[in-house]
Amino acid sequence: MGQALYRKYRSKSLSEIVGQEHITETLQKALEGGRISHAYLFSGPRGVGKTSIARILAHELNGLPYTDDAAHLDIIEIDAASNRRIDEIRDLRDKVYIAPTSGKYKVYIIDEVHMLTREAFNALLKTLEEPPAHAVFILATTESHKLPDTIISRTQHYTFKPVEQNKVVAHLGLIAKEENIDITTEALELLAAHGQGSFRDSISLLDQAGSSGIAVDVHTVRQLLGIAPDQAINELLRTISQKGGAAPIMTTLADLYGQGLQAASLASQLAEKIRGSILSGTPLLGTAEALRLMRELIEVPTSHNPERLLEIVLLNAGSHAIEPVTQTVPAVTQAPAPAYQAAPVAQPSKPAPAPVLTKPLTSTGTPIVIAPPAIAQSAARPSEPAPVEEPNAIVQPIGPAVVRLLDESVWPEVLDGLKKQYNTLYGVLRMAKPVFTSDGIELQMKFAFHQKRLNEVKNKQIVAGFIKQVTGKDCVITCTVMQNPGNTAPAAVAVGAAPAELGAISDIFGGGEVL
Repeated sequence: MGQALYRKYRSKSLSEIVGQEHITETLQKALEGGRISHAYLFSGPRGVGKTSIARILAHELNGLPYTDDAAHLDIIEIDAASNRRIDEIRDLRDKVYIAPTSGKYKVYIIDEVHMLTREAFNALLKTLEEPPAHAVFILATTESHKLPDTIISRTQHYTFKPVEQNKVVAHLGLIAKEENIDITTEALELLAAHGQGSFRDSISLLDQAGSSGIAVDVHTVRQLLGIAPDQAINELLRTISQKGGAAPIMTTLADLYGQGLQAASLASQLAEKIRGSILSGTPLLGTAEALRLMRELIEVPTSHNPERLLEIVLLNAGSHAIEPVTQTVPAVTQAPAPAYQAAPVAQPSKPAPAPVLTKPLTSTGTPIVIAPPAIAQSAARPSEPAPVEEPNAIVQPIGPAVVRLLDESVWPEVLDGLKKQYNTLYGVLRMAKPVFTSDGIELQMKFAFHQKRLNEVKNKQIVAGFIKQVTGKDCVITCTVMQNPGNTAPAAVAVGAAPAELGAISDIFGGGEVL
């Protein structure tokens, strides 16, 4: 059975590692100087050399040659994805104190360490903090953010980065030459771009492309990866930019689907093409529309139905032009609106003059005037229903109001507006004692409960909105509690209840008829 290329060409020494020089040089100097840490943490994307460097470092620490087939009792590899429970970590903790058999160090390589359970991390923590002198831990993970801070702080953390595309292309070229794979440079660049900085993924794609035994070019790689030709992508974007309608877009998509292309891949290609046009300063669409379209295309691969979502996104972008949203404010030609229009309240229309009916009741023809009752007239003309208001809506100014002084004369109007729209808030405010200043108002309350209620941001905004509608200017609202509150409002008296008790209830919970 043949060996996969990514295993066959796995690096065997730190000097062979490509693209992680900032890590390999540091580790090499530490090995030469004898500065060995008891725990290392390697984090970064997949396929960039974390496990390879961990194995090389383990062999270098013990002075052993590294080959894929070699197995040493003092180098223990643990896959945390399948050994994530506390029992496996307890077993490791018990065996770590056993001295190495032949090497200087007993090295534990724990791959995908972020998969350990919380209990397993707790069991590992003490051993990781104070291991025996002969033990070294090397942790590898693609998701370091899932590790507890207590674990990270007890390790030397090395962050791996995606390998640069030109280095991947050069390395793939060397492997292709060794394997006698006839492949063009453009095809190698496409493989490296699709690998997204991962050596393992890029080499696996090269292995797949070269397994046919024929010359490999860009067209072959596109068919292998399921990538649409550039001409089709450019034609699709041109149709969208020209607002050609739905028919050309659907025809092009149907043709691409018929070639076996997937909507997720098409969306990624379109987004990448739009991004390139924006960065080059020649956007295929307007900049704002291009950014919006690119954001929607990014969401297609994660959709439950990517084909339909891609169609919707492209049809929406190509069937009509995006008009800028404008809002015109009509000029005020009439008299200013009433000061406190907190909410539109339907007013019954003024009844028309009552018709006068005459009926001769005598033989002489003398008429008797009959006027319809007022109740009958009002019932015959029902008033329009009042608009329904959202319960938690914040009052917005309805227009420029006449600027008035902020004094005692405006407070009844404010309360009147609040009563029609916010009855509960009105019940609290009606017991407040307003003290007016040059730029604000202080509301003195009897009870701390009411003061806390009025200090809520939403309630302050509502009161400030009504005050601005009445006075035409903003004000600062502060709420305090009276030091020596007196009985400023008469208590409501109900049959069968003590007046003092009802007065206290009314003062605390607001107005209303108490039964």
